[in-house]
Amino acid sequence: MLWKQCADCGHVFTEGYFTDEACSQIFNKTHQHQLAGFDYENQRYVASRIIEKVLSYIDQGPWLDVGFGNASLLFTAEEYGFTPIGLDLRENNVARLKALGIQAYCRDLLNVTLDKKCSVISMADVLEHMPYPKQGLDAAHKLLADDGIIFVSMPNMGSMLWKAFDQAKQNPYWGEIEHYHNFSRERLYQLLNETGFTPIRYGISERYRACMEIIARKKN
Repeated sequence: MLWKQCADCGHVFTEGYFTDEACSQIFNKTHQHQLAGFDYENQRYVASRIIEKVLSYIDQGPWLDVGFGNASLLFTAEEYGFTPIGLDLRENNVARLKALGIQAYCRDLLNVTLDKKCSVISMADVLEHMPYPKQGLDAAHKLLADDGIIFVSMPNMGSMLWKAFDQAKQNPYWGEIEHYHNFSRERLYQLLNETGFTPIRYGISERYRACMEIIARKKN
């Protein structure tokens, strides 16, 4: 993997992306922790803390989770009164979610149409997996209702913990083959603003090491 940095904005990204054929091989297998329902009793608490932050801004309506993984966020959002909708590229995981009675689709975010605009769209540790994250945020913007909320989490390469990983030569993210991008808080805020969102809350993510989470509102 060869990482590059933009001389103008400082954004860090990989040189090149996987082909569709390679992606089909990657998404053909699902790690246990990514299976819908995995460790839900414990993951429910992590999800609830995310949802309670979102509740400060919106408390009902369709919640679309992009790359839902173990689906703990969707399960818990439904418990809080939201209507859960799942999106994932792993067919077997989509089938598992449908079997539990939750609306789910196996397709790319750029190719999704819904009957009703979403109140919340979550992209938890997803944006850095997209070859073109700006397109992903543009698509989310179109699917959100006016004043809708987007929740985004990912590793923060501007954090002191990331720098400590680098100093110790033990940073796991430089070798994460499914990641195409590394964001700092500043760069992510810039991209959110460019795509029609206003960041309104920053926090520390509990999902993975050195991660951040941002809540942003759709601009009218």
